[in-house]
Amino acid sequence: MEQAILEGVMQLLEDGVPLAELSIERIARTAGVGKATIYRRWSGKEELFVDVLRTAEPPDPELPGTSMRDDLIVILESLRQRGLVSRSSAILHNVYVQMKTSPRIWAAYHAGVVAPRRVLMLDVLRRGQRDGELRPDIDLDLANDMFVGAMLVRTVMRPDGDLPEDLAEHIVDITLEGLRPVSSTVS
Repeated sequence: MEQAILEGVMQLLEDGVPLAELSIERIARTAGVGKATIYRRWSGKEELFVDVLRTAEPPDPELPGTSMRDDLIVILESLRQRGLVSRSSAILHNVYVQMKTSPRIWAAYHAGVVAPRRVLMLDVLRRGQRDGELRPDIDLDLANDMFVGAMLVRTVMRPDGDLPEDLAEHIVDITLEGLRPVSSTVS
């Protein structure tokens, strides 16, 4: 039942229906369920929309755990892949644009999707500091922004920007060059 509702919302968005025009009644009709069925699971369309966004997102990658560099490349590659999917999917592009116009939806998306990814990245960077792969004086929040920001500029801010297969590796290696302890060598 839940999947039918999520797919119903996706279908409406795919058909170009703006978020502002999505009503619980219309979603219920599209999904072939009653409004009460939707309200038993979600308090309103904003909460439902966040679940649609989570469903549309690919799962987070498994990290190899072999080195900070390897884990960073896997994380950034997953962002590159999301960028490719967003560019080729009219529905995802529509969803992200509409999400930005709703502070409640953006806040829920940030708490449920963005924040956990940030925690994962910071954990990788902390491990890198602990293992000597990253200077101990580095501001990890800023380092996170440097890695992720470079990929997000390419995938989101520059929709015509090149997303070559080795982009994640280049971003990680170029950034690590300045963050690595002086005695370390590139692996």
